[in-house]
Formats: sequence, C-alpha cells, structure tokens
Amino acid sequence: MKKQAVTLVQVAAKAGVAVMTASRAISGDGYVSEETRNKVLAAADALGYAPNALARVMKGGRTNVLGVVVNDLSSVVVNAFVSALTEEVRKYEMDLFIYNSSVQLDEQAQRRHGQLLHGLWDGLIYVLPRMTDEYLAALEASGSPVVLVNFCRRPTTLPVVLGDNFNGARDAVASLVAQGHARIAFIRGSHWTGQSAERERGYRQAMADAGLPVDERWVAQGTFSEKSGLEAGQALFALDPRPTAVFAANDEMALGCMNAARALGLRLPEDVSLVGFDDVPGAVTAQPPLTTLRHPLALMAQATVQELMRRVLHEPGTRQRVEFPAEMVMRGSTAPIATAPAAAKRRTRKA
Repeated sequence: MKKQAVTLVQVAAKAGVAVMTASRAISGDGYVSEETRNKVLAAADALGYAPNALARVMKGGRTNVLGVVVNDLSSVVVNAFVSALTEEVRKYEMDLFIYNSSVQLDEQAQRRHGQLLHGLWDGLIYVLPRMTDEYLAALEASGSPVVLVNFCRRPTTLPVVLGDNFNGARDAVASLVAQGHARIAFIRGSHWTGQSAERERGYRQAMADAGLPVDERWVAQGTFSEKSGLEAGQALFALDPRPTAVFAANDEMALGCMNAARALGLRLPEDVSLVGFDDVPGAVTAQPPLTTLRHPLALMAQATVQELMRRVLHEPGTRQRVEFPAEMVMRGSTAPIATAPAAAKRRTRKA
C-alpha cells in the first residue's frame, strides 16, 4: 500500500506550533524565532516532510530552485561550467535543476519547455543557448529572472555573462604572427551563440593588424565537433601552399585538425602550429599538448549566480553584461616557423 505523504499539519503538531508558524519556518517567509524554526525543522526532518514546491509557487512563494538549460551535456566545457554553477548555488542553500534540451529547438518545443520550467524555478540560466530570435524576444518580454551565459550573437536586454572571445582570439593569432607565421587558417564553429563569429573577428583583426591578407580558402567551416575539425584540417592541408598554422574556434576542432595533420604525415609543431580555444582536459594530454585559450569558468559561474540572485531577490546593483578576459596557455603545439626548416636540416645531416 502506498504510504501517505506527511502533511504540514503533522509537522506543526509534532513541533507544538501553529500551522502558519510551521509554514513560515519552513519557507523562510515571515518572522519566526530561531528556536522555533529549529524545532519545526527538526520535526519536519524526523517525519520525513517534503514541502510541495509547486503549491508554494502557486501561492506566490519561491521554490529555492534555480534552473539551468543546456543543449549538450556531453560537452566537456558545459559539464565543467554546470559543476561550477552547482557549487555556487549551494552557497545560497538552493538547488539546481538541469534541463538538457534538444540540439535545435523549434518554436513549439521552446514554448513547451519554457512553460514546464516556469513553475519549477526562481530563476533560469541558459548556457550556450541555441535559441531563435523569436524565443529570445519572448524571454526579454517575460520579465522573468534569466541570465544568458556565453551568448553574443546579437544585442539583448537580458543579462549576459561571457568570456572575451574577440580579444582572446586576436591574442592567439598575434602570438602565431610573432612566431613568424603568415599563412594562418581559421576553423569556424556553429553560429548559435555568436562565439565563433567573435573568434573569427579576432582572427581577422589580428591578421589586419599584422598587415597580412586572409585567403578565404584558409577559413574552413566546422561545427565545434572533433569530426568537423578533422574534415576542415583535411581540406586546409590539401591547399597549395598549405597554411603553416591553424587557429580553431574550440579545442575539439583543434584536436580533430591535429589528427588530420598526423594522417598526412605532418609534424606538430615543426610542419604546422595549432591553437585551440577552451582548454579542455584533452588539450593537456594531446601529443603535443595543445596551445589554447582559457576562460575562468569558476569566476564566470560565480558571476552568473550572483546576477541571477540579485534579480530573484530584487536587489540593487545588477549588471547587464559581465565579461571576463581569456588567458593564453602556451604549450607544445606551436613554435616559431623557423624551427621547421631547422629540423629538416638536422634530419638531413643525420641521414
């Protein structure tokens, strides 16, 4: 036989207080002395009482739950960021509800999951959102507490926390130029969040700063996947003359491009230098270790939760845009272009 749920009335009776007092003690809404609150919470714990969050929302209360919408939980970067979010949310003694949506949401699906989440969260975080302009406009008009993470495809009235993609990319390409590279290729990612476009803009700006032309054949299309990086690398290395360096819009594509170079007998960094973006764990274990850019995910998660909670609690000092710089992480996949002929000469002498 199904066990009946413990009610608030039973909790109040066990604690020896009025039902309204028990409700205030558990919800945190309204004044209750610390001694009474502890007594009620102890009674609730002893009885196994689980408050009905949805009922509380319908009465205008809070759920003490924040929601996070992601599109791909298999992404190393998304997983790392959600883990950091979880730590931050715990500091507010709240829970995090993770909603893994489909890769591409049509209007009906977006509306459906928006309605679903509306009754479950006090505030919502979209990580690398793949949403249409229509859905974004609906979110802007809703007035709900929402924060977007790493979204820069177009201006929005919603608060955004992001890493600096443009300057990070410009620094990466400038480092390759400083090593003597002139034929530098770029592998794009998908367009949804705008990050790839910003990284491409940084690439083109660095080339222009150095007075170097961009051969459009050097700009290959990827999808942020390792497979697309492999395919882009195959196309780039088939060019004559081929690029001496490649900057990929994320590490997964860079690692795919690395595999393409190896399959063609090219050596890294002697024959080609390679730079990624994100500093995923695989970047460190790659052979050679991948030069890349890193965003401070822990600080970004902290800022995301802070901005969302300021809106949930109607506190002053909210910010519309919080941007963090990217850090260049130099590893073994890049080297001055002069090392390639030098290495070739050494091999000739040994022969």
